[in-house]
Amino acid sequence: MFRIGLTGGIAAGKSVATRRLDELGAVVVDHDQLARTAVAPGSVGLEEIAEAFGTEVIGPDGGLDRPALGRLVFADDEARERLNAIVHPEVRRLSAEHEAAAAARDPRAVVVHDIPLLVETGQAGAFHLVVVVHAPVEQRLERLVEGRGMDAEEAQGRIAAQASDEDRLAGADVVLDGTGSVENLRAQVDSLWERAQREVAQEAEAEADDAALHDSRASGA
Repeated sequence: MFRIGLTGGIAAGKSVATRRLDELGAVVVDHDQLARTAVAPGSVGLEEIAEAFGTEVIGPDGGLDRPALGRLVFADDEARERLNAIVHPEVRRLSAEHEAAAAARDPRAVVVHDIPLLVETGQAGAFHLVVVVHAPVEQRLERLVEGRGMDAEEAQGRIAAQASDEDRLAGADVVLDGTGSVENLRAQVDSLWERAQREVAQEAEAEADDAALHDSRASGA
């Protein structure tokens, strides 16, 4: 199994890269979706969030009021750390389950972990490749305001709540340029996929050589 950690700042183009990897045959583990599962109605995670932040973050339907929680944590480092301490352990558990299932189906699977906070949570060392989709802050602000209808203050807060571009790029094995067209980014992902396939093949060949050597020694013993 070949493990890729995929990250990037908000509005850098990571979702385009993720969709293309899925189309090419990767097993994509969406950590944002896992985080939603971790705090679904009736979950222990949701109970812990209510205890930590108050019932005002619980909506009328009994689910998490994400905008209300977001207003509390995005500008407050301590509050964000409390939230992460609740959510991240469960996300890691769910992620391990998805990965084990993928390996059981295909030991040579390419598993892509889509992790917005990969750098912030110190997970870079867990992957064969860390891939960062990068676009400068100014361009990402423009995309958030003009493309997603976010006001400038909220957009700046969302970006500030994530790792800096410098920290993110420092941990990258591969950087995908998200400043251009969707087609350009997809072409870069295709090249990344070809690299992953080569590395999977090399890993399989090395395993086969090791097995043959072991068998040879066993037969000669």
